[in-house]
Amino acid sequence: MSGERFTLDTNVLFYHVDAGAGPRHQRALDIVARAVTTNCWLTLQSVSEFYAAITRKGVITPSRAAAIASDWLNAFPTVPPSASAVRAALTSAAAGHASYWDALLVATAAEAGCTAILTEDLADGTTLHGVRVINPFVGAELPAALEALLAAG
Repeated sequence: MSGERFTLDTNVLFYHVDAGAGPRHQRALDIVARAVTTNCWLTLQSVSEFYAAITRKGVITPSRAAAIASDWLNAFPTVPPSASAVRAALTSAAAGHASYWDALLVATAAEAGCTAILTEDLADGTTLHGVRVINPFVGAELPAALEALLAAG
């Protein structure tokens, strides 16, 4: 096990539930199931965005989405955004490094000690706020960096 702390972006959580997402759904099922046994933390933002997106798109009912989100809140350590994370996100967004919401998620994860984020919303292999971006949906196999993160503890 790498022991490296990481986080999951909203899209991983969304695809975990969206059976219509094909290969992304299968990959996200594997990632979330394995992440529970590792040093994975969720931001409260990603859990909240999951609920908003999955219900807005009608993928599942609001009560089912709430139950899943609640299960994740019980299964993973979580971290809220701080004022300093908001300031860092504002600076990154204003500089054009990322959208405000992506920058806030990453800044929050960085404050929690995460060194990686699994997302398809930022450029794979880049770093923002000291957090390495890993796109878990590229390629037929899990990227080696992701496989190392998910190695069972």
